[in-house]
Amino acid sequence: MLSVNELEDKLIDLAFAEDIGDGDHTTLCCIPETAMGKSHLLIKDTGILAGVEVAKEVFKRFDPTMVVEVLIKDGSPVKLGDIAMVVSGKVRSLLQTERLMLNIMQRMSGIATMTHRYVDRLKGTHTHVLDTRKTTPGMRVLEKQAVAIGGGENHRIGLFDMILLKDNHVDFAGGISNAINRCHEYLKEKGLNLKIEIEVRNFDELNQVLSCGGVNRIMLDNFSVADTKKAVEMIGGKYETESSGGITYDTLRDYAECGVDYISVGALTHSVKCLDMSFKAC
Repeated sequence: MLSVNELEDKLIDLAFAEDIGDGDHTTLCCIPETAMGKSHLLIKDTGILAGVEVAKEVFKRFDPTMVVEVLIKDGSPVKLGDIAMVVSGKVRSLLQTERLMLNIMQRMSGIATMTHRYVDRLKGTHTHVLDTRKTTPGMRVLEKQAVAIGGGENHRIGLFDMILLKDNHVDFAGGISNAINRCHEYLKEKGLNLKIEIEVRNFDELNQVLSCGGVNRIMLDNFSVADTKKAVEMIGGKYETESSGGITYDTLRDYAECGVDYISVGALTHSVKCLDMSFKAC
């Protein structure tokens, strides 16, 4: 299995191959190979900055001679007119890395900004904001980094680092007890130590899980606020609880005040607005 750093490196390499192909002919035709210059990252919006460390890796992988001066670190609040970094080096390198760096930083900063807003909405409660697997194909590792930078928590990276028995798993397995029992048999057989979460759609399924046991967390899927409060009381702290499905910024705190431990929000990564910024010669 590839590490986070290896996934990041592969993403960067693929992105350069996609963008540059057999050469940036616009830059190559008009910029001398020996030309040196400097560009700065100009912030044009208000939010939370994310992707600085990834941007440094983009520059390093393309041209190790580029010099990056970081003025604002990941996780810091930024506003219109701020300069986040200054990069010096070959002009050709500055031009060829510009779009990839901006694509990554704008999206990561947008995710971090939205996440921070959701986290701030929950101040005073014990509920944590989780992301989901609803991410851009190939960019999950970066998008989940951005959630963490914004103050949220990662639910799971993929299908390999946690068991999550969703409705389809339960239905295909022939019911809740079958799904949970097979899960434990599998983990024992494979020698794996993974947390187990199960999704329930109604109180009947919740009662089945409470009778069966053998899980770490119960996901209350598409429960109303009133039903969530009742479900949390029924669970009584025996298992971690998570609310999911159709929860918006406006209803987020209502669910948190029911006492759930986690609220998962797919919108953190699938409905985000990028933070506006540009990379200009200086």
